[in-house]
Order: sequence, then C-alpha cells, then structure tokens
Amino acid sequence: MTEGGPDPSPAGYPGHGPRSRRPLHEEAADRLRDMIVEGELAPGERIREQAVCDQLGLSRTPLREAMKVLAAEGLVILQPNRGAMVSDPGPVDIADTFKVIGALEGLAGELACKRVKENEIAEIRVLHYQMALHHTRGELREYFRLNQRIHETLVELSGNNVLIETHRQLGGRIRRQRFAANRSGGRWEQAMQEHEQMLEALAARDGKRLAEVLRLHLDNKLTAAERVDRDAGMPLGVLAD
Repeated sequence: MTEGGPDPSPAGYPGHGPRSRRPLHEEAADRLRDMIVEGELAPGERIREQAVCDQLGLSRTPLREAMKVLAAEGLVILQPNRGAMVSDPGPVDIADTFKVIGALEGLAGELACKRVKENEIAEIRVLHYQMALHHTRGELREYFRLNQRIHETLVELSGNNVLIETHRQLGGRIRRQRFAANRSGGRWEQAMQEHEQMLEALAARDGKRLAEVLRLHLDNKLTAAERVDRDAGMPLGVLAD
C-alpha cells in the first residue's frame, strides 16, 4: 500500500526484518538517503564513492545503482565524468516545492476520504501510534520514517496515479528540510498534534478538513525549517546536523 513499503523491523530500520531480503542497491539507497536527510552528507557535497563504500560495506555497483534511485528522488545530482553530489536547492525552490507538495497532499487527502476502507484507516492508526511512541521517546530518526510512511500512504490512497508519481518525484527535494523542521523549538509537538487531526479527519472521511490540515502541516514545516536555518546562521537548504 505504501511507496516502497516494507514493514519496519523491530529495530525500526526499513527492509531489515527477519522475513525480508531486499536487493542490495535498495538497502544502499536507504542508508545513503538517511545520510543525506540527517545531515551526514551536506548539501552540495561530492559523494566520495570509495569512502561511502567502505563505510557501508558495499561494492561500487550497488552504490551507483542506489545513487540513480536517489537522483530520481531529487536528493542526488549525477554529473557525467564527475561522479555524484548531494543536491543543494535554493531557498526559493525549496519554498515553492513545499507549496506544491502541500497542494498535492491536500488533494490526496480529499480523494482518499472518498475511497478509504476501514482496514486502511486501521493500518494508518497503527502507524500513527507507533510514531507517537517514538515521539515520546525522543527518537527522531524512527519517528521520521513512520511519519513519511504515513504521508506516502495517504497519497497512495488517493488512487490517482499522476498525483502519486508527481509526489514521488518531488518529495525527495524537501525530505531533508522536513526532517530538520522537527528540531525547531515546539515544532515536533505541533506536528504530532497535526497528525492527530489528520487521523481524526480521515476516520470521519472529512476530505475538506483533511486537506486543510495537510496544507497547514506543510506550511508549518516550511516555517520551522526556515527557523532552523536562521538559528544555524545558514541559508535555507543548508541544514545543520
């Protein structure tokens, strides 16, 4: 039901459960995505293949395949004869992308409410409570993975393939900022409250309300991401770890 949606393992790491064995390049993409989103690889930084291979215990072939996946998501830029670098969008591009993603997710929420089934609401409710537990424990990485899974699931429940594909293509461009926004004072708690409202609207099949909350959620994420950058003395798009 979810985009690339393997169930999280007990340790909270996608694809590492005892019953799943995913292609090596997909696991490499997960690891590299985390390094980018969480700031271990900075915007504009060249990806040193051998160093990353050594760190992740990989050969260059799955790493290069992984970078193609992340390039399609907008997290990596592939440069002919120059290797790859972490994408570094400017503040206007980031703000514009947040607006588009907010509109896409809002529309997805309206459409999802027209067709969602009880068992699908129950599945999102389980994800929500797991996410809330990570929030209570202060586990931002695990929280964020489930957070993104909920958003992707809502988009997929729209049943609109063009919307789903457009969201997939654009979502990676602001994944780093969505993660960092929760470091802004009070934002993480506010985000949890907004997710409570999303779940309530979905369960009531109130598409107008769900769309409204999702758009506000993205607006607030952008504001928080900008605040994180200001506090770090950096332009939007260069987020401190």
